[in-house]
Amino acid sequence: MNKLLILAAAIIVLVVVAFKAPKVNFDEDVTGGIQFKKESWNDVLKQAKKENKLIFLDIYATWCGPCKRLKSNTFSNEEVGKLYNQKFINVALDGEKGEGLTLAQKYGVRSYPTLLFLDGNGNIVVRTGGYHNSDEFIELGKTVAKK
Repeated sequence: MNKLLILAAAIIVLVVVAFKAPKVNFDEDVTGGIQFKKESWNDVLKQAKKENKLIFLDIYATWCGPCKRLKSNTFSNEEVGKLYNQKFINVALDGEKGEGLTLAQKYGVRSYPTLLFLDGNGNIVVRTGGYHNSDEFIELGKTVAKK
């Protein structure tokens, strides 16, 4: 009986957490926030080499609460967008399908969100993950841009 009550409580908590996460369309960018490239990965690598910029790669899952909060709160922030659009080639991919799945496997993604900063050859410069608020994400971008 106690196991049944614990299971029911766990299900209720999961449902509440799922409904608390913001509804997010990962395919649309907010004007003023980070603008994510839609080109193929090979085209992104070529652009990074040509412009001598690092790539910011967000590997997310559509069901991931911290991924949704990043997209709706942090990536939409104008100051974040200003920095990242100027300093990086920005890419966001679903780690469970298409090129996102391929890159998630290549880079050993074990949790979402995984946030990678890569050079034009696809080598990892900085790897981090989890939710970052706007101020933290700006500081991260400034630190990485100096590398």
